Amino acid sequence: MDWVISWSKESISFLDKNNLIESTIVEILKKTKGKLECKDVNVDVKKLEGQWKPFLRIRIGKIRIIAEFNFQKSQIYVHCIDYRGNIYA
Repeated sequence: MDWVISWSKESISFLDKNNLIESTIVEILKKTKGKLECKDVNVDVKKLEGQWKPFLRIRIGKIRIIAEFNFQKSQIYVHCIDYRGNIYA
């Protein structure tokens, strides 16, 4: 089954504003999914706590991605993408 990726309005806005290609973020999400499936992939992922509990923080250089992975429905929801320090504001 193919995975469905949903993008928030904020994440699409960040991609457009910074001239980032959506496919680069998709590749990072695929690597993260592999890491969560216990494959040997080099991705910096952290489970968030508190109000962000179901979300994961993915770190790529100065960029942070907040996403939620639903393995039962094969869905990924990208909540936001931003530079370090601006993401939780």
